[in-house]
Amino acid sequence: MPRQRHDPTKNLVGFLVGDVAYAVRIETVREIVNPLDIIELPRAPISVRGVASFRGEVVPVIDLRIRFALDAGGATRRNKWIIIDVAPKPKIIPHEPAPPPTAGRFVALVVDSVTEVFGTGGEAIRPAPALGTGDDLRGIEGVATYGGGLVFVLDVRSFNAVVDEALRDIPPSSAAPYGAS
Repeated sequence: MPRQRHDPTKNLVGFLVGDVAYAVRIETVREIVNPLDIIELPRAPISVRGVASFRGEVVPVIDLRIRFALDAGGATRRNKWIIIDVAPKPKIIPHEPAPPPTAGRFVALVVDSVTEVFGTGGEAIRPAPALGTGDDLRGIEGVATYGGGLVFVLDVRSFNAVVDEALRDIPPSSAAPYGAS
């Protein structure tokens, strides 16, 4: 079977949390997987279920239902983990030497289901509306329109503080694989 080529017009990976449609930019997605075994961490933020070993790396697992103040819900066959890279990307400046590549910093987002890979049809992602308290927890980069509805695009960089707090008490030797390529 011939390998499919990446369609540059499809730049978002869609998923559901509760009844709300969300997406992350496709360039931040490393992989979509079925849930793995989790090791709970003491004193971790409430939305962090724990950590998992994913391809030799220690990856924090963030439950978006809990982060968005929804009931925990039960595990189903449709639940997936979206492994995303939350490392800040270096700024590329024209006519300057390229910055060194950064090692990935991966997080697993627990979602109710993955919907599809889609694009915005050339339409720009609109700024997120101010929703009041909790905006920092939502981490919404903007809003796209797709399939006649609104899709909230998450700013994956907003998960860095959660990752830092979750991994704070893990000794450096056991966290060494985290972010290694």
